[in-house]
Amino acid sequence: MKRKRLLASIVFVMPKKLISIVPLFLLIQPAYAESSKEEAKSRKIEEALAEAVAQAKVPGMVAAITSSEGVLTIGAAGVRKIESDVKLTGQDHIHLGSCTKAMTSVLLATLVAERKLTWETSLIDVLPELKGKIHPDYHAITIWQLLTHRAGVEANAANWWVYGKMELKKRRLAILQANLKEAPARKQGVYHYSNLGYMIAGCMAEKVTGSSWESLMQKRIFDPLGMDSAGFGPPGASGKTDQPWGHVRSGDRWRPRQFDNAEALGPAGRVHASFADWAKFLAMQLSGGKSLGLDRKILDKLITPTGNYAGGWRVTKRPWGKGTVLTHSGSNTMWYALVWMAPQLDRAFLVATNSRDNDSHAICDQMIGKLIQINQGN
Repeated sequence: MKRKRLLASIVFVMPKKLISIVPLFLLIQPAYAESSKEEAKSRKIEEALAEAVAQAKVPGMVAAITSSEGVLTIGAAGVRKIESDVKLTGQDHIHLGSCTKAMTSVLLATLVAERKLTWETSLIDVLPELKGKIHPDYHAITIWQLLTHRAGVEANAANWWVYGKMELKKRRLAILQANLKEAPARKQGVYHYSNLGYMIAGCMAEKVTGSSWESLMQKRIFDPLGMDSAGFGPPGASGKTDQPWGHVRSGDRWRPRQFDNAEALGPAGRVHASFADWAKFLAMQLSGGKSLGLDRKILDKLITPTGNYAGGWRVTKRPWGKGTVLTHSGSNTMWYALVWMAPQLDRAFLVATNSRDNDSHAICDQMIGKLIQINQGN
């Protein structure tokens, strides 16, 4: 009798368990399928990168597809330092060069949101002490002109490395003053790419806050977005291979270097970060600034071009992006990074190599094309 009752109880309980398990299984299936898709895309990216590294004979490359949710898929190939066996990984810190400019533009946007500045605030409004020290034609240049490369200032300072013993904020002001003494050689209102212009915009942010650009970036961009890997200058500890090295071409060989642009140039191009953390910044832009508490209209300003350049972005249209797309490249002559962002697709495509020569752009641009195809399922 006991045996019959036990069997009966088993028969009675099992259907209940099956009823509760089946819906859960059905829920797991789509998630598993999606995960498998992303894993397949990662394999394709790594295969494409391995092929590119071998063919171009570059030290290493990293590539990723991201969205407003962060990294969707990522891959890496090659080594951190030439003639070493330390593999480059998708988690390594990458020098972003002039892709820093989009971050500086967002930093300025946070100050506009707080009404510490406006897009039309002029240089002399913020730094009236420059009267009599710089040419009057520069007095009225605005933040927006500086961020869109239309302020009439030269591409670079005559010497970024002067005043090395000065405190950094004072050093930047001294460089500003030294380079704006003469009448503009460039016509104001006309596009002329300028690292110096971004440093000047950084000086304006420093003046109205009393903090260095580096401190402002940490407090207003990196910390709120959780960009823990982000920093300034060459990644990693000096002399170590805990992070990748940059490389320059020397004849037919690559020469590894741990070096960077002068500190004063920071607002124009000294940020490094992992792709996952760079993706957090791009996700903020794709989602309209929510993660920084910015109004959508303020962020939209940064992607609305004057000509074909907006706040740290070149703006154009591509059929694959279903309309407007944003792009920028960055290099400190030892690294090369390239990003394309397609807001209508909720996607960004990122590629970088820890090297720089005349072929770097073409190599990275070809990889961007492959990422777009992989995203399309091809």
